[in-house]
Amino acid sequence: MIYFLACLVFFAFFSTLTLTPLVRDAARSFGLVDVADSPRKQHRNAIPPVGGVAVLLGYLAAFGASLIGFKNADFVLPRQSETLGILTAVLIVFVTGLLDDLIELKAWQKLTGQFVGAVVAYLAGVQIHVFHAYSLEFWLSFPVTLLWLIACTNAFNLIDGLDGLAAGVGLFATITVVIAALTSSDHSLAIATVPLAGCLLGFLRYNFNPASVFLGDCGSLSIGFFLGCCGVLWGQKSATVLGMAAPLMAMAIPLLDVALSVCRRFLRRQPIFGADRRHIHHLLLARGLTPRRVALLVYALCAVGAVFSLIENSLNNQLGGLVVILFCMGAWIGIQHLDYSEFGTATRLLFKGTFRNMVDVQCRLQQAGRSIDDAVSMEECWEAIQASCREFEFSGVRLYLHGRVMEKAFRPATGGQWQIRIALPDSQYINLYQTFDNDSDAPGLAAFARMLENAFQRRLAAAAIDSQWREEPLAARRS
Repeated sequence: MIYFLACLVFFAFFSTLTLTPLVRDAARSFGLVDVADSPRKQHRNAIPPVGGVAVLLGYLAAFGASLIGFKNADFVLPRQSETLGILTAVLIVFVTGLLDDLIELKAWQKLTGQFVGAVVAYLAGVQIHVFHAYSLEFWLSFPVTLLWLIACTNAFNLIDGLDGLAAGVGLFATITVVIAALTSSDHSLAIATVPLAGCLLGFLRYNFNPASVFLGDCGSLSIGFFLGCCGVLWGQKSATVLGMAAPLMAMAIPLLDVALSVCRRFLRRQPIFGADRRHIHHLLLARGLTPRRVALLVYALCAVGAVFSLIENSLNNQLGGLVVILFCMGAWIGIQHLDYSEFGTATRLLFKGTFRNMVDVQCRLQQAGRSIDDAVSMEECWEAIQASCREFEFSGVRLYLHGRVMEKAFRPATGGQWQIRIALPDSQYINLYQTFDNDSDAPGLAAFARMLENAFQRRLAAAAIDSQWREEPLAARRS
């Protein structure tokens, strides 16, 4: 078996090593190149982004040779329908990525292609069983499996932002799956996976910094999707309670990067599928590392994840939970060293009282707005304004409305003060005063001012102000 797998690796390696420059040169002749037209891109020269074509052709050549070269096909492909179904799903995702490389698909179009591929893979037998020997119901297994496959697919796509990164990470994950398959005597999974290791190794000859060809979406999407399928098959054969724990650790770096991207964009109210320079490799580059050193550092982290996953896979539920806990602790420490400002701010909001203060401010704003809306006369409205200004610790308030001036000072402005002016129709206004020595929350004060403006706009539009205040002459009213 080892000799057979070694032959597959070498065949895939030399096939991809030969095909890659041919595909690269053909793409250049047709003008299919990626131009450095964005600050996010690290390269300066026009580079073909269709290296995934060479990887796919190299894989199919090696896999086809294994079927032709051995008379006993059952030895090479014990589960033919399952494997062919997975390859069909991979081809669907590959075509989706290739179309994106050629004509730039929209996000929903790419997701549609990935969804179709995931459904085909699920029907072929790629189904997640969270607990060993326990099959989930379809209504739970189906969405969990699709979420895993789409997450793996996009994880490798997002991490493909540096020369050799996605291919190298995929190589480590592939080797991990092969070793786990051999230790579990799952020969069919090992045979289906090992050609990819040779393909990626051959492709890295041209993709490592400085790269002359990129994987492109056709390569990164299909590799992530295929490894996601292999992870599910690995989890099905795992003897551990949490069968997907080991595959998750094997692909921890790309999955962690996509999870962090979704979380931080959600916290900052940015488009989930938008592009930025806050991925793991970008932050490592910002620390002064060269692209080569960043790639090698990420490779080392992938190796650590591979070791943890293989240890967890081999313990057979003995201390496996401890391995997962240690791995999670290490990942958390690593995230802290990356210094994501979004998570630091969110942590302070949650655990240092800021979040509770924000909830308190919003509740007080709603109460103040209701008290002003419920006032049936100008006197009641003025009293509600004064009470609200005291609640938010303003030093004074001045209201000019319907020819009347009302003013109230809550404390002397001995050290100077600043003001917020709320403009109302017909040159009317509300002035809010605050002393310089007051450390009240500025966003809360601005929100209070907006609340007052909206409340008075509603009252003026509804003509709800007591008529007697509109008829009296201009005078200064101090209370």
